[in-house]
Amino acid sequence: MENLLGGLRAAGEPTRLRLLALCAYGELSVSELTQILGQSQPRVSRHLKLLVEAGLLDRFREGAQVYYRIAERTESAQLARTLVDLLPAEDTELNRDLVRLDQVKQKRADMAQNYFRENAAQWNRIRALHVPEALLESEFLEVIGDAPISDFLDIGTGTGRLLELLAARTERGMGIDLSQEMLTVARANLEKAAVRNVHVRQADMYNMPVADSSVDLAALHLVLHYSDDPGAVIQEASRVLKPGGRLVIVDFASHSEEQLRTEHQHHRLGFDDAEIQTWLEQSKLDGGLSRDLQGEPLTVKIWQATRRPAVTH
Repeated sequence: MENLLGGLRAAGEPTRLRLLALCAYGELSVSELTQILGQSQPRVSRHLKLLVEAGLLDRFREGAQVYYRIAERTESAQLARTLVDLLPAEDTELNRDLVRLDQVKQKRADMAQNYFRENAAQWNRIRALHVPEALLESEFLEVIGDAPISDFLDIGTGTGRLLELLAARTERGMGIDLSQEMLTVARANLEKAAVRNVHVRQADMYNMPVADSSVDLAALHLVLHYSDDPGAVIQEASRVLKPGGRLVIVDFASHSEEQLRTEHQHHRLGFDDAEIQTWLEQSKLDGGLSRDLQGEPLTVKIWQATRRPAVTH
């Protein structure tokens, strides 16, 4: 009862209720919320602090920015979503906020498009070396099957494509990436797709801000070759998997395209089955079957592994 009353007290103020509604539409920084509400940053920050303390909003830092979104896992998360759902769609002030929110999102999309345009040539050169992305996505979906997913983690999410692809089948999804530019692209893509159950965070794949044994499915999609310690990445992925949870690795088979190392910062020129299986075994993961997608000159492989059940005595 005390949690419920605390949440209601926190939300029971016009500005805070507006903030709660806005943060239900995605992740927003303090400066973006200040622009939308037309209020001072200290005032907005005080309101946000109260909402976070009540468990209605989640707060996380990304470089110099602090972002907020509606809570997902706190005791008050259901209350937060219920309050937002009760807001009248015809409310004039709320609709003005949403118009300004669309302007903020458009600005983000423009930034993402500029970054994508500047780097598209590099990405297209790499894509031309392996199988078409549509085929790769189809094979990925076939590997993971049709079962619903409670918690999905996309490690090295890049443009957020896997989050978008699995959003309809995922209760909660999170993508992590170290690049703020790529996160800008991912957020713009997810906003365009209008998916609210998935989000992205800036994080290091060697030390993820994810609880132990909390994820049903994790993916490393064309990410592992950027790592200088792939075994450590797989071990960290294993840590966050629930017993019986799955890790799917999509990456290149061993190759000799040295320009990918010198021009595109690939630390590894692909992997063979034996080394992947060794890392899986060291990380308490049972390796499943792999499949090959022949490209020219790069072959893409998909490995699947399952976290071993907890040992009981």
